[in-house]
Amino acid sequence: MTLMRSRRAVLSLGVLFATPAFSAAFAKPEATQSGTSLAGQLLVAEPEMSDPRFAKSVILMVQHDQKGALGIVINRPVDEVPVAKLLNALGIDSKDSDGSVRLFAGGPVQPDVGLIVHSAEYRLTGTINIDGRVAMTTDPQVLRDIGRHEGPRQSLVAFGYAGWGPGQLEGELSLRGWFTMPEDPTLVFDFDRDKLWDETMKRRTIPL
Repeated sequence: MTLMRSRRAVLSLGVLFATPAFSAAFAKPEATQSGTSLAGQLLVAEPEMSDPRFAKSVILMVQHDQKGALGIVINRPVDEVPVAKLLNALGIDSKDSDGSVRLFAGGPVQPDVGLIVHSAEYRLTGTINIDGRVAMTTDPQVLRDIGRHEGPRQSLVAFGYAGWGPGQLEGELSLRGWFTMPEDPTLVFDFDRDKLWDETMKRRTIPL
């Protein structure tokens, strides 16, 4: 899905949030064949990335095991909307909600499904603790809490995600379509999105 199509889908607010079963599917990761999981890493597109959907993408890896991998693109903002408007679109009472949230095109898979990445001090049933500093929740209750200033300190709302089947991401890494680097909450939440890919390139460590 292109950014323009993602923007239209999100702006229409014909949205839903992932079910508890979605989170449950990633709650008990199985070891990868290499024994090394990329969960909690940033997956960064190489300059030569051949897939235009991921050109200059920076992806927060949420899960990576033998069943496959899931990540959320964190440098494709598409809009900023009032929390109350988003809650109303979900059929949730928006009373006493104020403020706004920034919406991101999180990836080409299920682009009408919302996922919330946030700082790890906030937790609901079903929250996935990615690395102790960053977490992901699919329960829209987090939006109500954000609107009432009772939510996580930092957050972003993504629609859609990037997904890989078993061994698929490993193959793309072997072809040097991506490189990885440790997750940094400053990069996830604070850094200028237009400059984020360039910043990851500056921080890149080349293996000897």
